[in-house]
Amino acid sequence: MEERGWAYRRRQPEGTVLYEVVRDPLATLLAEASEVGRGLPRYVERDFARYLECGVLAHGFARVRCESCKDELLVAFSCKGRGVCPSCNAKRAHVTAVHLVERVLPRVPYRQWTLSFPHRVRWVLLKEAGLLSDVLTLFLRAVFALQRRRARRQGLRGGQVGAVSFIQFFGSALQVTPHFHSLVQDGVFVPGERGVRFEALPPPAQGEVEQLLRVVRHRVLRLLEKRGALPAQGPEDALQAYQAHSLQQRLRWTEVDVRPPPRKQPRCALLEGFSLHANTHLHANDRQGLERLCRYGARGALALERLSRAEDGRIAWRMKRPLPDGTTHLLFTGLELLRRLASLVPPPRANLTRFHGVFAPGAKVRPFLLPQAGAEPGLEEESPAFAATVEEPSKERTPRLDWAGLLRRRFALDVFACLRCGGRRRVLAYVKGAGGVRAIVEHLGLPTASAHLAPARGPPQPRGPSPLPRP
Repeated sequence: MEERGWAYRRRQPEGTVLYEVVRDPLATLLAEASEVGRGLPRYVERDFARYLECGVLAHGFARVRCESCKDELLVAFSCKGRGVCPSCNAKRAHVTAVHLVERVLPRVPYRQWTLSFPHRVRWVLLKEAGLLSDVLTLFLRAVFALQRRRARRQGLRGGQVGAVSFIQFFGSALQVTPHFHSLVQDGVFVPGERGVRFEALPPPAQGEVEQLLRVVRHRVLRLLEKRGALPAQGPEDALQAYQAHSLQQRLRWTEVDVRPPPRKQPRCALLEGFSLHANTHLHANDRQGLERLCRYGARGALALERLSRAEDGRIAWRMKRPLPDGTTHLLFTGLELLRRLASLVPPPRANLTRFHGVFAPGAKVRPFLLPQAGAEPGLEEESPAFAATVEEPSKERTPRLDWAGLLRRRFALDVFACLRCGGRRRVLAYVKGAGGVRAIVEHLGLPTASAHLAPARGPPQPRGPSPLPRP
C-alpha cells in the first residue's frame, strides 16, 4: 500500500460497562438457558453476538479517502440491532424522528396518548405477538371514535383522524412492560372541494379520558377472553421465563413496601391496572418538540450514561426519578442484567412504529398531508384551519437520512470534510471479505480478532429467587 495517514473510528469501544456485561457472562447465560425448554430464541443470541461485533474493524469497514491529501479513514460497520446496542438504537430513533417530522406529520397540533396494561395482560401480549397489533388497533379505534364524536359536537361532519404509534417493550427501570405511545392530531381533517382542511378541537375533558379507558379496558379483556388467552399459560422457554421474572419484580417503594397512591394529573386515568395518559400536547409550530417526542417513542431500552460500575463490582442503573425512599440506582450482577436485557430484545419482523388512519400508507388523503405539500406560507400561527394543496402527489420514494446527514444535522459535523486539509472525502470501498479485512488491519497493527467470550461458569449463588425453574 502507498504511504498515507491512516485513522480508524470505533462505534462501541471495548472497556465500556455494557460491553463487559455482555461479553463476560454471555456464555453462562446461554448455557443456563439451554437447560430450559427450547432455550433462548435465535434472534436474542444473534442480537448479543452482533453487538459484540459492532464497531470492530475485524468484521469489516468502509474506506473513506480525502480527494486532496489522500488521508484515509476506516469506519467500522455497525450491527443495526434493535435490542442491546445503544448506539444503533439511538441512530434509528433519530432517523425515524426526522423522517416522521419532515415526511409524514403535517404542521398541526398533536397530543400523545399513552396506554399501559396490568401485569396479567402484559404477559399475554408478550406471549402472543399477534395480539399486540390487535390491541393497538382496538385502542386507536376508540380514540378515533372519540375524536369524531367531539368533532360532530362542533358541527364538523366527515372528519378523519390519524395516528403514529410507537410500541415499547420496556420501562425506565429495565422491566418488561409492553405499552403504546400514540401521536394523534388534536383535531380532525375534513375533506372538501378545495382539498383537505384541518379543524382543531379543544382538549379532551377528564371525564372523556376516563370513559375512554373504561371502553378500552372492556374491549381488551373481551378480546383476550375470546381468543382464550386468559388465564395465561406459564413460560415455555428461557426467554419467557426471563420475561415472567421481570414482570413479577416490584420496585421497593417504602420501608414497609407500600406503594403510595398515584398523583392526580389532568387527562390521566387509572382503572384496574390499565393506565391512560393524554396530557402531553404540542403546538402546531413546535416542530422541535415533535421531533423530540418522536425520538422518545422510537428510543431503545438502554442509555450508556445511566450505566455505571458500583464499588462492590455490581452494575448500577440510574433511575429516571428517585423512589419515595430515596433510592436512585438499581443494582445488578452481570448475569442478572443480561437476563433483563434478553427479555427486552424485540422479536424480529415486528414493526415498532405503526401508522393508522390518514397516516396509513394506503390512505387516500395522506399524500396531500405531507409537510412539503402542507401549510401555506402565509398561514398564521393562530389560524384554526390548515389547507392542504390538491396537487398531484409525487410517487417517488425519498431516501431516509443517511449516517453523514444525521451527524451533520445533530452535531453540525461534516464527516466528509477532511480535518487535515479541508478537502472532501468520499467512500472508496466497503471491505467485507475476511482476507481483505485482515490484510489492512494487520498492516495498521490493529487487533484482528473479535471479542472472546468468557467461559461459562457454574450456577451462581442467587441473591434472590432464580428466574429459571430448576429440574
